[in-house]
Amino acid sequence: MPATLTLSHPAPVLPSVQTVSVSDLSNGERTVALYASDLPDGYRYKRGDDALLVAWILQGADRLGLDRLRHLAALEAGYRRLCARNKATAEQKRAHAERFPDAKRDRRAGELAALVTHFASMTDEARERGGRFLLDGPCPECGDTRQVWALWAVDADADWYEEGYGPCSLCGGAA
Repeated sequence: MPATLTLSHPAPVLPSVQTVSVSDLSNGERTVALYASDLPDGYRYKRGDDALLVAWILQGADRLGLDRLRHLAALEAGYRRLCARNKATAEQKRAHAERFPDAKRDRRAGELAALVTHFASMTDEARERGGRFLLDGPCPECGDTRQVWALWAVDADADWYEEGYGPCSLCGGAA
């Protein structure tokens, strides 16, 4: 049985997803679209199912609309970034679980989206969007100041450090 996101599904935003190909979607967007699609929970990929996966991705993207799809993918990327560094707060974990209540489906959608990348190319714009992320609430490392106080190596070859503010490595730091 397919899972659905717990939040309401707004009508698709122009341009219609039907005019977008899977190449126009980042891997994170493909993941979220698969999660929102009719992808069966017990689905196992078989050779030749490429068109079926693409159809489910486009179906999920159409259900969510491009703006919502991109927003959810950026939040998913931010959550994964926090988890990779073991910095996700209880509130951020709760928000992610509300958006994606079926953790097994979320993981499987990510695996299948990565598989799609092997046979469906990605535009430069989609690849760039895939590197963007959003955090639920303030950055747990810097509190959204985008800088942290630390000892910074002045020279990689020297043992000389300088103390002061530098860019936050978790949320991206000062631009």
